[in-house]
Amino acid sequence: MRVLICGGGVIGASIAYFLSRCGVETVVIERTGLACAASGKSGGFLAFDWCDGTRLEPLARRSFALHARLAQEIGNEWNYRPLATYAGSMGLRQRANSYGIDWLSAGVSVSQRLGSAETTAQVHPGKFTAAMMEAAEGQGAELRLGRVTGVVHHGSRVTGVEVDGKTLEGDAVVIAMGPWSILATEWLPLPAVYGLKGHSLVFDTGTKVPPEALFLEVREASGRVQSPEVFPRSDGTTYVCAISSESPLPVDPAAVHPDPGAIERLERMCSVMSPVLASSKILARQACYRPVTRDGLPLIGRLPGVEGAYVATGHSVWGILNAPATGEALAELIADGAARSVDLSPFEPARVPPFDPARLGRG
Repeated sequence: MRVLICGGGVIGASIAYFLSRCGVETVVIERTGLACAASGKSGGFLAFDWCDGTRLEPLARRSFALHARLAQEIGNEWNYRPLATYAGSMGLRQRANSYGIDWLSAGVSVSQRLGSAETTAQVHPGKFTAAMMEAAEGQGAELRLGRVTGVVHHGSRVTGVEVDGKTLEGDAVVIAMGPWSILATEWLPLPAVYGLKGHSLVFDTGTKVPPEALFLEVREASGRVQSPEVFPRSDGTTYVCAISSESPLPVDPAAVHPDPGAIERLERMCSVMSPVLASSKILARQACYRPVTRDGLPLIGRLPGVEGAYVATGHSVWGILNAPATGEALAELIADGAARSVDLSPFEPARVPPFDPARLGRG
């Protein structure tokens, strides 16, 4: 059996890892570069129980455990570590900073502990994606750079994909292209996937910021309220994201750039938030699109009416967290005919009508 995975992000790499571990021949096809979009530009935050009470609960809990296990099994080249997580505000209702977080400005109040080292953790998302792909390659998988331009059918069964106009044969095809999975609606009966844009900065903070993740509410000078997320990493950097928009998704992931003025606003916010951030060098100013669906749940499973066609996308803000369990369960579904580790029925693509690809050319 040969499985072709379209997309070299964290979901595609995780599927490749678990499929190749089962001895399935696997090829990952990536247009621009491994982890070139949200998989390399997200925060990499992990939470054990933040999805409790939703349909994501079993997936998230399984995936959180897998992250810890993979760090032991593969070697943790991606800076996995547990950390404490807090909530607070700046310029809104002020409360005492009762948790002794001294690297923030006096105007920031930290009012609640959201997670402990037992329930929240982090990875460097780009390094995690690369390590999963490298581990998959060590088990026989292949990473091929090229643009997928179509899916090849024989009757109602897929037989391969077109890569830069040439046919690559396979027994199964997985669409795992994040928000760019919408392009695959021209080839397969795939529900709509949209892109929600977010902006982020990466600071060189060295040892000045301890492992304390923050979720804040901040009032800008204009009066607008933003919700920045701050993730110090064990490699001496600190990641801060905020300011989402619904800017149109470019066809090429390499063409993603920050919205005009968004990075400048985020820099001003960070300078007021912390003297450490204000004085630290900025290593990256960036933007990425998170894949979202109509009902807020990911699409994981078989595509109806086309034998051998699968999809795994639409994970929104939980893509890094839920990648391992998604990869494990979809690999089971493809290789064995049924997912055993997690019930995938809440995420079946058939729950949502297919997107009309004619709409791609409108407005």
